[in-house]
Amino acid sequence: MKLGFIGTGKITSSVVAGICSSKISFKKIMLSPRNRNIAKKLKRKFKKVAIAKNNQEIVNSSNWIFLAVTPTVGNKIIKNLKFKSGQIIVSFISTMTLPQLKKAIKVKAKIFRAIPLPPISLRKGPVPVFPPNKKVKNFFDKLGTTVEISNEKLSKNFWSTSGMMAPFYELLSTMSNWLVKRGVKRDKAQKYITSLFVALSEDAVVNSNKDLKHLVKESQTPRGLNEQGVKELRKAGFYRATEKTLNSILKRLNKV
Repeated sequence: MKLGFIGTGKITSSVVAGICSSKISFKKIMLSPRNRNIAKKLKRKFKKVAIAKNNQEIVNSSNWIFLAVTPTVGNKIIKNLKFKSGQIIVSFISTMTLPQLKKAIKVKAKIFRAIPLPPISLRKGPVPVFPPNKKVKNFFDKLGTTVEISNEKLSKNFWSTSGMMAPFYELLSTMSNWLVKRGVKRDKAQKYITSLFVALSEDAVVNSNKDLKHLVKESQTPRGLNEQGVKELRKAGFYRATEKTLNSILKRLNKV
């Protein structure tokens, strides 16, 4: 199996790193030369990675092709590439729908949409995929947790929640800085905060078969610190603002 990536940004870098440390069997990974710095770093790090001369070379030499460009670039370049029927094409482009992709690609290839996030480099995290497909699911199961979506409209909801990565990291940064301001060394502050949230996330995953509101309840004691924390944040509108932001992101996606 030969894999090709059109677009060489953060997501491509993360996916390639995940693939190269996984049990996925492949002969070669071809990268587009658009972001040459990232492409060169990946080539130096992984022996099966090569840099193509152009995007058409990637299409010509790959069985699986991953579209990892911005919507603006995607709309501009995909229609000019000559794909082959029988290829598997996986789009990471947030706002190009399946009908739009089929129209741009022209040939009867097997086209899918996926939403990988940076932790895929560690082979962790969810990967929503539309439409469901056993082969694609098996591929991403080796890189994280595949979440198959049967309705493309629902995929926009997943794209919306993926827009909360930076706000999450900002929360970690805020808490770490708070500790630093109170005399804790930065390395220890960041180690504590990141380790705390890893542990909380793992606990949430273990208990994800039940409503998460139970974790909210179980983590509090009457008149305890966590009760104070959640009450004050609710009163300040923190969680309503989070939902409002998600609605705003979804509204933006629905306009496309």
